[in-house]
Amino acid sequence: MKTATVPQRTTLPVLSSRPDIDEELLLDCVHCGLCTAACPTYLETGLEADSPRGRIYLMRGVIEGSIALDEVVKGHLDLCLNCRACETACPSGVQYGKLIEPFRVHLTRTGQQVQRMPWIQRLVLRHVFPYRGRSRFLLRPVAWMQRWGLDRWLDRTGMLRLLPSSIRRLHEMLPPLSRHYGKLPAVMPAEGKRRARVAVFLGCVADAVYPQTNWNTIRVLQKNGCEVVIPRDQVCCGALHYHLGEEDPARAFAQRNLRAFGFAGDETTANCDAVVVNAAGCGAMLKDYHHLMHHTADEEPARRFSAKVRDVSEFLVGLGLVPPQHPVHIRATYHDACHLCHAQQIRKPPRQILEAIPGLRLEPLTESEVCCGAAGSYNLSQPEMAERLGERKIRWIQETGAEAVFTANPGCLLQIARHLRRDLPSVWAAHPIDVLWAAYSGHHPRSGHEAVSYVE
Repeated sequence: MKTATVPQRTTLPVLSSRPDIDEELLLDCVHCGLCTAACPTYLETGLEADSPRGRIYLMRGVIEGSIALDEVVKGHLDLCLNCRACETACPSGVQYGKLIEPFRVHLTRTGQQVQRMPWIQRLVLRHVFPYRGRSRFLLRPVAWMQRWGLDRWLDRTGMLRLLPSSIRRLHEMLPPLSRHYGKLPAVMPAEGKRRARVAVFLGCVADAVYPQTNWNTIRVLQKNGCEVVIPRDQVCCGALHYHLGEEDPARAFAQRNLRAFGFAGDETTANCDAVVVNAAGCGAMLKDYHHLMHHTADEEPARRFSAKVRDVSEFLVGLGLVPPQHPVHIRATYHDACHLCHAQQIRKPPRQILEAIPGLRLEPLTESEVCCGAAGSYNLSQPEMAERLGERKIRWIQETGAEAVFTANPGCLLQIARHLRRDLPSVWAAHPIDVLWAAYSGHHPRSGHEAVSYVE
């Protein structure tokens, strides 16, 4: 069995104050161990301290002062993906996400966060990826190099290897980039009789890396009789900062989104049936805004906002999917994004959408609900474990014999597609909405270079 690298023991300061954690949630864990079989890091290392049960024991011991917070303890906590598979497996209903995230926030606030990440990656995660415009601007040269084949030339000549490993890893993660759809109108009409009015959350880095998915989402919603509203001032959901333990910037993003979507203050001014999101990680964060904003003046507006948030597959199935007419003859499989199946408990709707497509044959994927190693910024902060989990996922995908793998989160797509390009380059990786639009339109893109256009 593989073992994890254990850091040298260096004692850190004792917690000077207590984290903002409901200690009753800690006591919910009865240490039965049923979570261990669902935990990706425990499956890889077999170490008790790398299981949810073990990490809860460590957090409780640190809070109570019976366990010293040193680099070994911190290393086991950092290795957690926060995929929340343990919540699905737990018969006691332990809310693990409401333990590990506030604990990390507290360590960051008190200067006891010891997780290290190259400065360029931290800069990108804090100041580039959360901003759609910045991401699009900085990715333009990359897209240009891809279209002219310069990236492949640099790889063949070995010049890419001269770059720092942190920059190389960011470069390796990028898929073939599509042309962006540009600026959308504030309101886009429904096709046929209007069945609903929805506001669409565009996200941040996903909008720059996978613009075709946002554009396809809008067209699918219109096809299903939805009038689509695009709030102008929407921003990043805040998940990237929150997963780094930085609660204040995450709350600032949340406040801006509450205003942009019409939920700030005492009254709800948003005139929409749902806030639709196509990224599992963003959806989980948006649905948890009331927890992020607890003990603030925006807690109740955040609760009203969260109640309106729907994953696009969840919304379409609930509305009643307009049957697609064009067959897509492909053998496919589906990977459950952690923050869709575990955090939001959404499993059937994406599969129902795929099964509604004529000609598509859906193969079951072993360990479909085990994390692929993306987990937000995890594949940057914990590259060794992320690599192992990515390789594990690709082995199971290969076993299905699928020609395509679909998943409903951009982070998962980046991680899985990166491994596919190396090991199974003929397999198409995409969002379920992308293939659904192919079944509506009759156009079947098998490459990330497909044209994305909007004509006003």
